[in-house]
Amino acid sequence: MSNHKKVYLEITNRCNLSCAFCPGTSRAPRSLSESEFDRLALKLRSWAEYLYFHLMGEPLAHPLLPQFVTRARELGFKPVITTNGTLLDRRGEELISAMPYKVSISLHSFEANDTGVPMDGYILSCLDFARKAADEGVITVLRLWNLEGRAEGAQNSLNDPILRLIGQRFPSPWQQTRSGFKLAERVFLEWGDKFDWPSLSAPVLSDSGFCYGLRDQIGVLCDGTVVPCCLDGEGIIALGNLFEQSLEDILRSHRAKALYDGFSAHQCTEELCRRCMRAGYYRNNVE
Repeated sequence: MSNHKKVYLEITNRCNLSCAFCPGTSRAPRSLSESEFDRLALKLRSWAEYLYFHLMGEPLAHPLLPQFVTRARELGFKPVITTNGTLLDRRGEELISAMPYKVSISLHSFEANDTGVPMDGYILSCLDFARKAADEGVITVLRLWNLEGRAEGAQNSLNDPILRLIGQRFPSPWQQTRSGFKLAERVFLEWGDKFDWPSLSAPVLSDSGFCYGLRDQIGVLCDGTVVPCCLDGEGIIALGNLFEQSLEDILRSHRAKALYDGFSAHQCTEELCRRCMRAGYYRNNVE
């Protein structure tokens, strides 16, 4: 198995929220069945170590998520869940019982929605989940990807009450890490800037760039469409369909090879990549 490679397998494109930072999808609502998940996971097992259960959509909105996590572990994957956290109060226990490798909770989801739920209750529910998960050996990452820039101290004002609640459940001192803090054993807080998703309607940023798409990650939409990375939520760079083809044939296709070779030369061969902040970031930070 290839070490450190990631597959983003979208088990559903449905979500219970509508976050301002997420473009959503215009694709028809769809969720994987148990047999479909098994077919796709079996085809992916030789390529990746980590199986992420999203690309678009909220994984906890899928009723079969615990079964999928268990099956992924049986196939040798390290299952990773990214969630907005709003369903953890109802489904957290069964998720922990399935023993994912890691659960990332996007706490910044709260500020982008009028959920009707008090912020304190939402945050404390996520923190209680993190504590229980850690006790069972599951890593939890609390994400605040809402900073207004990389300047020292730049952050969203809503983070202050969130940090106070975190401090109540996980008292300092916290151990600083590269991307945030370790709050306790297997519990982390991760900072990040606000991010604009690439879109064909966005302006071109550059013809040059670099990306790890097809190198250390691929994405598979819930209809089987293979895309090069986790940011192509509309399937714009459709490389093939995993229900109909082998992954090897898809990655050997002309379009996939052109994209891979283009990034090797720090060139964007796809219009979506020319409009992606991530390609520009890697261009400036990867030798």
